Amino acid sequence: MGSFTRKNLSVAAGYAAVLVAGLLLGPRITSYDGSPRKKSLLGFELGDRSDKVEEVLQIINENYVDSVTIDTVQNMAIQEILKHLDPHSAYLAPSEAQSLTEDLEGNFDGIGIEYYILNDTLLVTSVSPGGPASKAGLKHGDKILSINKHQVSGIKITPKKIVEQIRGKKGTPVEILVKRDTTKRNFSVLRQRIVVSSIDAAYMLNEQNGYIKISKFGAHTDEDFAAQLQRLQKLGMKNLVLDLRDNGGGYLSAATGLADEFLKNNELIVYTEGLHEPRTDYFASSKGNFEQGKLVVLIDENTASASEIVAGAIQDLERGTIIGRRSFGKGLVQEQFDFGDGSALNLTIARYYTASGRSIQKSYKKGNEAYYGEVGNRYKNGELVSDGKNLSDTLFDKKKTFTTKSGKVLYGGGGIMPDIYVPVDTSGFTNVYYALGTKGILNDLVFNHLVKANPKYNSSEEIVKSFRLGDQEIKKIVQLAAAKKIKITEKQVEISRKEIETQIKALFARYYFGDEGYYKALNSGDQAIARSLEVLK
Repeated sequence: MGSFTRKNLSVAAGYAAVLVAGLLLGPRITSYDGSPRKKSLLGFELGDRSDKVEEVLQIINENYVDSVTIDTVQNMAIQEILKHLDPHSAYLAPSEAQSLTEDLEGNFDGIGIEYYILNDTLLVTSVSPGGPASKAGLKHGDKILSINKHQVSGIKITPKKIVEQIRGKKGTPVEILVKRDTTKRNFSVLRQRIVVSSIDAAYMLNEQNGYIKISKFGAHTDEDFAAQLQRLQKLGMKNLVLDLRDNGGGYLSAATGLADEFLKNNELIVYTEGLHEPRTDYFASSKGNFEQGKLVVLIDENTASASEIVAGAIQDLERGTIIGRRSFGKGLVQEQFDFGDGSALNLTIARYYTASGRSIQKSYKKGNEAYYGEVGNRYKNGELVSDGKNLSDTLFDKKKTFTTKSGKVLYGGGGIMPDIYVPVDTSGFTNVYYALGTKGILNDLVFNHLVKANPKYNSSEEIVKSFRLGDQEIKKIVQLAAAKKIKITEKQVEISRKEIETQIKALFARYYFGDEGYYKALNSGDQAIARSLEVLK
């Protein structure tokens, strides 16, 4: 694998059991190329204690009965070693490491479109304003038939293959054949740097209360947030709802930068410490742009890592109110070792602690499978549907306590418990509802039928007010499900009618008005948003 450099990262939980997100701790990059290394099958020298591992690989390479790819064997050995350390120490293949970097840096070389695979056809659902695709003339609603003369419609094609064909070196052309209405058209699109904001939505809930949704903590999140915050303040915002639900983490510098917007000068945000890593404290500055207004932070079971740092700081320092459900519980810090072939090793080197001194890392003694399955177990054991009143008695070790600024007792381990608990509403969120979402049936209904049958809306607010799920749409949902070999009845769909209608409104709004329109529609029936507005009165 050649020489490597190291960068400080703490890897966020999420993306199922696979490690894909990271959290940059600082700008320092230390080269390890100074001393010569003898040639090694592992690609790097681990010292005398690695002789047995090295010899095993050598024996396999020279004596195994069948042909083997030694790189594959190396990777298997590395993964097996890391599996026995903790859930967040991981080896990333070159493509995974590149994807991680692009995701958190918030940019890549492409053409600036979003798409949905509809009946084996690529449907363009969004075109970035001013981006390469937009300049070339592509429009949302176009169906892509081929990319660089490679057919992509009418065949089983994976998202990975699509990305490989659309993305490429900046300045190179992409030839795209689309079908618009009944006409086929060719477009030549020049790849350019595409910047993706981690701010999904920023709008006013009412005259005084603003809402900002952050999907991850990327390299420019704190800058993007500051710009959106200023925009909402000009619209009259006095109070803020910060939505960190489903936020799996990201760069620590972005998390501390965001927390700095709310906290007073010299308040401790978080600190990191490990056996070989001395304690490092991160303090707020005097540059915060929202140190006075009321603040609500929304979290759930998928809120992890960097987003837990922000929520933990707000809770410990009593700067705002945390609303939602218990967060994931990821408090380990990784350091990333980048190898010459583009692969990377993320190794846990420290833990991070909130301002009160608590580690929010949940236990991983039962192995990785149990660790990542723990969130699913919260539903099975009733936690997600409970009122949350007595959860702290059973979920946390109460022998060791921590206190907030005014003395309120908090507990470490197992994530962050919100100040106000909002359970999952199970009345309409049935297995049928989730099946309709995960199998893409609601997307199919919207893109294949409703977009054609309904007039174009002028705003997401109009969609929320005017669209209603009729009996004909329910019949169509049952038909679409049957086509995918999912047996459901109209009666089962009726039970989740309200939730399905809200989701369809949100999909409509995203198609016409992007992510902000999606969240405006989705939040129109959100219980956590409703509780937030009560707190902000």
